Amino acid sequence: MRQLLNTKFRPAFLKQVVCVTALALTSVTSFALPSDRNQQLSLVADRATYNDKTGITTYTGNVVIEQGTMKLQADSIVATLSAKKEIQTITAKGQLAKFQQQIDSNKGLARGEAQTIVYNAETGILTLTGKAYLYQDGSSIRGNSLKYSMNKGDVEAQGSSSNRVQIIIPPTSTKSFPGARD
Repeated sequence: MRQLLNTKFRPAFLKQVVCVTALALTSVTSFALPSDRNQQLSLVADRATYNDKTGITTYTGNVVIEQGTMKLQADSIVATLSAKKEIQTITAKGQLAKFQQQIDSNKGLARGEAQTIVYNAETGILTLTGKAYLYQDGSSIRGNSLKYSMNKGDVEAQGSSSNRVQIIIPPTSTKSFPGARD
């Protein structure tokens, strides 16, 4: 009987997991290239669970989510939904959780990594905590924690006395300047 019930409810469960995943990534890709939203979504994990009462979906075991230029890799990813089934937060954790995405077609891939990456759908803020690192077009920033606004494009970095914030900015042009005798 248990096997019959599991078989009977498996398609409904899978449908819920797929819907929640699609909803989660639709929120995340709202700041990406427009073409990313039109790409197929691929999610691979060792295990997936969904709780309709709490609105929490959990993916564990070498989780990889890809859609267009967006790629998120982590040991585990937890998506929390509101009562209206809208994404509130997406939390990726791992030895180092990693993401990449091309936000602007005129710039290269933005890449980041941290032990914990939290995306707040309401504010559009991505918070990287623990060995936090962001990189794009030769510029990079490191710190204990980084907050990156997907809406404004600004970054706030925090360090500590033993692990200070490090920022690297490449030269902006190859323009030559006159010397004292020119």
